[in-house]
Amino acid sequence: MKTRVSPATIALYGSLVILALAYLMPVYLTLITSLKFPGDISLPQSWQLPPEVNYASFGEAFALLKPNIVNSFILTISATLLSTVLGSLNGYVFSKWKFPGSEIVFTLFLFGMFIPYQVILIPLFQTLRAMNLYGGLPGLVLAHVVYGLPITSLIFRNFYAQIPDSLMESANLDGAGFFHIYTRIIFPLSIPGFVVTSLWQFTQIWNEFLWGICLTRHTSNPITVGLAQLAGGQAVSWNLPMAGSILAALPVLLIYIVLGRYFIRGLLAGSVKE
Repeated sequence: MKTRVSPATIALYGSLVILALAYLMPVYLTLITSLKFPGDISLPQSWQLPPEVNYASFGEAFALLKPNIVNSFILTISATLLSTVLGSLNGYVFSKWKFPGSEIVFTLFLFGMFIPYQVILIPLFQTLRAMNLYGGLPGLVLAHVVYGLPITSLIFRNFYAQIPDSLMESANLDGAGFFHIYTRIIFPLSIPGFVVTSLWQFTQIWNEFLWGICLTRHTSNPITVGLAQLAGGQAVSWNLPMAGSILAALPVLLIYIVLGRYFIRGLLAGSVKE
C-alpha cells in the first residue's frame, strides 16, 4: 500500500532544503576561494570552481596561524576544564547542599548569564591590569572561567536535581562527607552533564573575539584575532583568510561530529524527570 505524502510535508521539507542550501552558500564560497590562486580570485568569478586547485593556501595559513592556534587550544582547554569542574561543584552545592538564602544567591549568580561582554569590558580590563594578568593567557582564562560559571552551574544544578536525595541520605548514614559523596556518587553520574557543558564552553571560548583582541597582547592572541589580522591590510590574498577560517572551524566541527549525539543525550538527561 502506497503512502501518500501530504502537501504540507512536501512544503516543509522543501523549505528545509532551501534553508540548508542558503546556509551552505558561505561554506561553498569559503572552500572554493581557499582552493584558488590569488590571481583567480575576483568578484565576477567568485562562484566558479577554481581552474587549478591550490592546496598550498592551507599550509601557508597554518604556518601563519600556528602560534594563534596553540594559544587558542591552551586557552580553550584550560578555561573549559576549570569552568566545568567549578560549575559542577556549584551545581552540587545549590542542588544538594542548600543553605539559608541559597535560592537568592543562585538567582543573583545567574544574572551573570545576561551581562553582555561589552558591558564589562572596561572593568574587566582594569581588574586584570590591577592583578598583573593583563596581556597574557592566564588573565583571559580567568575571564572566561568566571563568565562561564553561571551557565555551567545552571546546567549542573538542573542535572543534579534529577538525582534522588535518597542516595545522599544513604551516603550520609554511612558517614560519607561532602567530597566523598561528590567523587563516589555525584561525579560518576554526571558524565552527560560534563559533555554538555564542555561542548558549550569549548565552542563559546574558541569562537570569542572581543576579549581576545582587547585583553591580550600580540604574542597571546587566540585564533580569532589571528584570523582577523590575516585578512587585514589593503591588498589581501583572500585564499589565505578563507583557508585560515576553515582551519579555525575544524576543531569545533570535529568535536561536534564525534560528540554531537552525546551532547543531545546530555541535554535531555537534565531536562526530563523520570
